[in-house]
Amino acid sequence: MASEHPSVIGFRDELTRRGGTGDVVILPDAVHTAALAAQALGCEVGAIANSLLFDAAGVPVLVLTSGAHRVDTARTAAAIGVPSLDRAGADFVRRHTGQVIGGVSPFDHPAPIATWIDTDLRAYDVVWAAAGHPAAVFSTTFDELVEMTGATEIEVA
Repeated sequence: MASEHPSVIGFRDELTRRGGTGDVVILPDAVHTAALAAQALGCEVGAIANSLLFDAAGVPVLVLTSGAHRVDTARTAAAIGVPSLDRAGADFVRRHTGQVIGGVSPFDHPAPIATWIDTDLRAYDVVWAAAGHPAAVFSTTFDELVEMTGATEIEVA
């Protein structure tokens, strides 16, 4: 069961350590997209903060983006000063986050990862992000998420 998965237990501990005030919620296993997660949570798809790990010439870059749109990788790469942001493969994601694609949390990784956050998420009173497992999410606010991750605000779409 996802609620007993080691990655979710570890995430809950780290959420508490970082002063997070939100709840961890376990969703049905069939929830694999931001739209399905939003439907299950009863929120707008834009309030889903997708944690997307990119490969910037071998260096991991984490972008927390609203589920309402896609990251413009060329624009975002230019804005953060890297040559390109390439899709990270499953092995790269697991090596740098300790988690699997679809369950990457905004923090609780083996080592710190440079993180940027989509300014569009600021429009929502409650933001939902992955909690270390594809079926686990947690609630937070934009400001709390910035504080817990040290993310830099950026327009990504």
